[in-house]
Amino acid sequence: MAKKNDKAAGQEAYRRLKKDISQGTIGSLYLFHGEEAYLRDHYLDQMKAKLIPKGMESFNYHLLPGKTLTAQKLAETVDALPMMSQRTLVVVSDYDIFKAPEGERAALTQIFSDLPDYCCLVFVYDTVPYKSDARMKKLAGAIKERGQVVQFVRQGQNDLVDWIRRRFRALGHDIDTADAQYLIFLCGDLMNGLISEIGKIGAYAKQPRVTRQDIDAVAIPVIDAVVFQMTDALTRKNLDKAFAVLGDLLRLQQAPIMILAVLGKHFRQLYTARVALESGQGSRWLMDLWGMRSSYPAEKLLEGARHHGLDWCKKAMRRCAETDLAMKSVSGADGKDLLVSLVLELAAGGTAC
Repeated sequence: MAKKNDKAAGQEAYRRLKKDISQGTIGSLYLFHGEEAYLRDHYLDQMKAKLIPKGMESFNYHLLPGKTLTAQKLAETVDALPMMSQRTLVVVSDYDIFKAPEGERAALTQIFSDLPDYCCLVFVYDTVPYKSDARMKKLAGAIKERGQVVQFVRQGQNDLVDWIRRRFRALGHDIDTADAQYLIFLCGDLMNGLISEIGKIGAYAKQPRVTRQDIDAVAIPVIDAVVFQMTDALTRKNLDKAFAVLGDLLRLQQAPIMILAVLGKHFRQLYTARVALESGQGSRWLMDLWGMRSSYPAEKLLEGARHHGLDWCKKAMRRCAETDLAMKSVSGADGKDLLVSLVLELAAGGTAC
């Protein structure tokens, strides 16, 4: 229940931030965190554009690195009056408020309680994770009273597909829903990674409609997608493709233990896909279970699960776990040899349904 409440609060804070920006009612204190850096930077840029007149950024926009921040420096910056502008924007990057020394926390609490109306103070958590500590009641209370904690989470499939289509339209192209889902599967579901791939694909595509061939020609897949392609080929008895992909991964010097980790995850997913088939569940159930942002891998898993029974899936999971243990604990074990042997065993031992 607590997690659901936190999620609801996070969604409400995100909606309120968008409303504040659009209506010009930006508050005084914000804490930005979460995996989706693209959205965080997008809304931070919008706040900057709303608050700071063009050409006045050097006087009214202040960026303070957390590594060298002191409460005194922050107080001086916050108190600095705006020049030819109604407000200032102060952005603090990667400063862990709740891990600051006690004296600094007390000073921060005072700063938050007395923020001038002309200042908007934003703490951005990028490389440093954000974690509130309710035991520090005064500091937490000041943040709750004066500020908003906004979490930028990975977007759901529908929102991502809509965003991808808008980005392609801006480049003079279109893409259908299925290929947009394939792009999410291939390149990951973080917008910062997707936007560079969209740019490359848009420059490469010769026709208005982007095709899967255009995507495969220039997009750089994440390792999860590459290993998924290998294991999907294994479950379909396409051994030439499976070993070709494995060879490419090893030539690119991907660590065998990393490849194995993704391999093991795939077979756990395949097992749940088989369970889904036997219990009448579909791709939506798999997506929710594994937190997938694209239906493409869910559909592929269901297709692959039709080729194997539960016993084979269990064996594949067990052998992945045993190989992982051998890589980590057997003295002198060669990770590459263990991985190749595992793939050979899985390729030879499939049991049709």
